[in-house]
Amino acid sequence: MVRNLIRASLLVAVSAFALVPYASAKEPSNAETEGNKMERKGNAEEKAADADKARADRLEKKGKAMKSEGKDTDNKAEQREGERVEKKGKAKMKAAEARGDSAEEMEKSGNKVEKAGVKAKKEQEKAAGK
Repeated sequence: MVRNLIRASLLVAVSAFALVPYASAKEPSNAETEGNKMERKGNAEEKAADADKARADRLEKKGKAMKSEGKDTDNKAEQREGERVEKKGKAKMKAAEARGDSAEEMEKSGNKVEKAGVKAKKEQEKAAGK
């Protein structure tokens, strides 16, 4: 009899818990959603820019090594090629840094949009509550 009581009370408690809607899980506003999208896109872009920076750094180092090797062996063609590769690596580094800066701006603007959406949502709830 006690077992049946325990089973019944557990069954009632579980079903009551499952049927109660979650009050804290509210739908995010459009501004919040859009801000989150911008933020995620900015993060992904920043990650890609960091990868490009690493590639450009390797290219620049390779160019310096080729240039040095050309000087050591008195090979003008290899030296010119090393200078060209080094220059190319520096140019790619500049482009990757600019890309990273724009990605940071995108992330920051996404945060601003999200904060504005949260603020508007709170004001709306406050006005509806009065």
